[in-house]
Amino acid sequence: MKKIIPFLWFDNQAEEAANFYVSVFKNSRVIKSALYKKEAVEVSGKPEGSVMTVEFQLNGHDFIALNGGPEFIFTPAISFVVNCENQQEIDELWERLTNGGTEQQCGWVQDKFGVSWQIVPEELDALLEDPDKEKAGRVMKAMLGMNKIDIEILKQA
Repeated sequence: MKKIIPFLWFDNQAEEAANFYVSVFKNSRVIKSALYKKEAVEVSGKPEGSVMTVEFQLNGHDFIALNGGPEFIFTPAISFVVNCENQQEIDELWERLTNGGTEQQCGWVQDKFGVSWQIVPEELDALLEDPDKEKAGRVMKAMLGMNKIDIEILKQA
């Protein structure tokens, strides 16, 4: 079965975004870029020889970024969940992704390109599904009051 690969539509920032994401996430790399050929100039409105697509990997996951034009923008309706091992990883990713971006509720951040990320601890589901329903409710209430997730506060809820 073929992989499902997220395909991100940018106006003109595909290369900049790919390089940014590769710098943020460990075990990541740009794989290759494809340029607009003269046959696509009229339809795309992009100059011949400019970057059309960038293939890259974030922690082993494939992505493709396209310089497609201003017709479409990102919304939080689509986001990428990043399960973090510890608070240090949450803090580091949060700092990098909010630089030029926007903090949002419950571990969500919209980066400087408009892409939404959920920066959450790996154990979040277990905390929210605690067999003690009252504890699970306190965890949910605590999380709803946070932007960046604080694991210790959730565990103490």
